[in-house]
Amino acid sequence: MHISWFGGTALKIQTKTSGEDVSLFIDPYKPKDGGFLKSTAASIVLYTHGSKGSIPVSGKPFTLETAGECEVKNVLIHAVQGHTAKQCLFRLDLEGVSFGHLGLCGTPLNPEQLEAFVGVDILCIPVGGDPGFTAEKASACIQKIEPRVVIPMAHLSENDPNATPVESFIKEVGVLPQEAEKKLSIKKKDLPQEDMRVVVLKKE
Repeated sequence: MHISWFGGTALKIQTKTSGEDVSLFIDPYKPKDGGFLKSTAASIVLYTHGSKGSIPVSGKPFTLETAGECEVKNVLIHAVQGHTAKQCLFRLDLEGVSFGHLGLCGTPLNPEQLEAFVGVDILCIPVGGDPGFTAEKASACIQKIEPRVVIPMAHLSENDPNATPVESFIKEVGVLPQEAEKKLSIKKKDLPQEDMRVVVLKKE
């Protein structure tokens, strides 16, 4: 699979299931600041806090913005109820890899939420502070979930000029990231077996 970051909590996952190319977009919200896509195409679109403020998405995608479980194009989707009525956290299982996206969560996960994410292979977590986790809270959350790969998001960028720089999070977790790249290409066999890996993605 290929994972790209578009600023804030916006992520695109490109995968192939049963010979079909599948494009999955999470949180295609138009930011108040900085550049962003005017539109996009996707097979699946997931919203962590409702679809209001989203850019147009073509391709007649399957969309989800409420808690529940389903399987779409061989992607298992578990939408976990967040801390507010309109907030969702997402766990995905695809290509034999488990993937967690915590949206703009800024409150420690409760036991039920935590149960859905413990041990996921890849965790995307906000680290830039209010309304998301601070570096300290993100680090504490990661210690409970114990993912193999961490992708920090919602940190300082042109779309989030008031957020804390990702370096604060890196210092807090004490794990040097691999060199920043625009896209993470990863398969199950590539997952680290021992030490956790931090991947800082460059904004698309």
